[in-house]
Amino acid sequence: MIHLINEKRIVPVVAINDSSKAADLAAALVAGGLPIAEITLRTPASIDSIKIAANNKDLLVGVGSLRNAEDLKRAHDVGAKFAVSAGFSPSVAVEAARLGIAYFPGVATPTEMLQAINEGITTLKFFPAETLGGVNALKAMTAPFPGISFMPTGGISASNAKDYLALASVVAVGGSWMVASKLIDDGDFESIIALTKEAVEVCAK
Repeated sequence: MIHLINEKRIVPVVAINDSSKAADLAAALVAGGLPIAEITLRTPASIDSIKIAANNKDLLVGVGSLRNAEDLKRAHDVGAKFAVSAGFSPSVAVEAARLGIAYFPGVATPTEMLQAINEGITTLKFFPAETLGGVNALKAMTAPFPGISFMPTGGISASNAKDYLALASVVAVGGSWMVASKLIDDGDFESIIALTKEAVEVCAK
């Protein structure tokens, strides 16, 4: 699972308002050459959307915006294969370990990084990346943590993704520009395919 994220170097961060669009979104990401989706728990349709998207066997589906272990269990039960949260949650870390799935907690400070590392987590989400100071801030804060990988998210776009990916500690970026909620709401899956293909090219090694 992690090898696919490492290979593609980008994770689409998705918020779906209507679960009936989930199957078409999954197909669009696969068609665009980026068969990964972090479906966030930001809408009432999120759990149903995870379940529907996970029916596409070519798509790696994860859950984002986790708050607690129960969130993770519900998402895992309907097909989520990895977990992401805005901050570090010890209860989510314990549940992820129990379920045997990868957990990428959000961190914004060296203290949070240490807390996650002490739980045995080696790939962390730097969030919100641009607001925290972008590439320079990440470079400075990661220096004391050799061997730890990062997946910066928050303000990442086609114009700055490569700057983050140029850092040796960055294995992938998280971004939503190719799966914007308006495009999903409008059913504009052709644009999603086109933007996804562009994102894959931008993030290619």
